[in-house]
Amino acid sequence: MIGKLQGIVDYIGDGFIILLTGGVGYKVFTPEYLTHKSTVELWIETVVREDSIRLFGFTTLNAQNLFNMLTTVSGVGPKVALAIMGTISTDMLMSAIATGDAKTIATAPGVGKKVAEKIIVELKNKIGGVSATLFAPDNGMTSGVGAALPDLLMALEALGYKRLDIIEMAQNLVTQNPTADVSKLVPLALKEISRGK
Repeated sequence: MIGKLQGIVDYIGDGFIILLTGGVGYKVFTPEYLTHKSTVELWIETVVREDSIRLFGFTTLNAQNLFNMLTTVSGVGPKVALAIMGTISTDMLMSAIATGDAKTIATAPGVGKKVAEKIIVELKNKIGGVSATLFAPDNGMTSGVGAALPDLLMALEALGYKRLDIIEMAQNLVTQNPTADVSKLVPLALKEISRGK
């Protein structure tokens, strides 16, 4: 069983790369943004089916573990899991699952509202401990933090902003202002957005 590969990105295809390692080119499916001719180390997950053996590669163990968790959800195969992870960053995805944010998960191609909700229902308890680090006391946050995040996202979406464009900034604001409610967070978010333009 292959656990890890290190090599040069010899070719970049649609959702996969050819990783050249010791004169052998491995076809590795990956959600990662890698550059041609770069040297990379990938954690490998081997998926064996009746008609194929496929390698899936990730730059971190967290991403590999998240991929494995996603594929345990009924209706989510490796292809859908890769689509989700290629659209939403690992931290953002864990946060969305932990806070029950189905809208963010549903932004991935091929993922509807029902599948997004199923992912939350089946993984929320598993991910709770992992993503708790996003809202950990180290960040100066108290318990129940993150409750303002869904409301903040809804308010900004109502103003015409796309969720994937604003979610990271919104998470940071909620982290930095743990006691603020939506009425205080929206003006701060609008300042951040105008600063970024």
